[in-house]
Amino acid sequence: MVIELHQLTAALYLAASLTTFVGLALPSSPLGRAAIWLLAAAAIGHGLAFAQLHALVPPPPLTDLPLAVSLMAWLAVLFVLGLVLLRRRRLESLAGLVAALAFVGVFYASLSLRRTVEGGSEPVGGWPHLHVILASAGIALLGVAGLAGLLFLAEDRRLRAKRRLEWVRGLPSLEALDRVNLLALALGFPLLTFGVVAGMLWTEDMTGRLWAGGAHATWSALAWAIYLALAVARFGVGWRGREAAASAAAGFAFLLFAVIGVGIAA
Repeated sequence: MVIELHQLTAALYLAASLTTFVGLALPSSPLGRAAIWLLAAAAIGHGLAFAQLHALVPPPPLTDLPLAVSLMAWLAVLFVLGLVLLRRRRLESLAGLVAALAFVGVFYASLSLRRTVEGGSEPVGGWPHLHVILASAGIALLGVAGLAGLLFLAEDRRLRAKRRLEWVRGLPSLEALDRVNLLALALGFPLLTFGVVAGMLWTEDMTGRLWAGGAHATWSALAWAIYLALAVARFGVGWRGREAAASAAAGFAFLLFAVIGVGIAA
């Protein structure tokens, strides 16, 4: 049931993404609203999948990479849905990009879950779960900041070149994308920091040392340091606009490599 729910969720995320971009290409199309409802249905199905995972005996640990990736996708979708539904801004294109990435993440998880669910698992303590939940939330929000940065750069370049894209309508304004970037970084970096601290406490609980080294820990610490510099530049120096957008996109690309890329290669 867990695997089937993940497969259904992946299909809904793909449908939401495709519906979003078709709706942006059509004038006065109600597909944008339909895409948000599809995305909300996918998020509900995703939550039910995690509830089913929790009901397994023993439940698979969130420290397994497929589950962590699935959790990141779900949290990113929930954040964007909150922005769309509560702030009532034209963020459908951003929601479509998040839905597309959520499809990739959940589909990857569905392909790997059978081994995770059927292989059994050893019980883990509270620190590993806290580490994964906090770090996943931070990565999810920083991913939204990176996607908002990419959209900002694309729209800014289009406006500077004075090009008209008649086949694309309803794109977010530069101001809205910059505010999404700001909010996602303001929430995501502290969550990532708490996740790093929980990971260090987990390591100390297992080995007696706060730092155990290794490729994953080293690259993750480097990614955190880069985001610390980006946060200082954004909130201390006052970066905004193109500088903030480019740094958010580049920072998330490095974070994705450091956390997931290194984890897959390990």
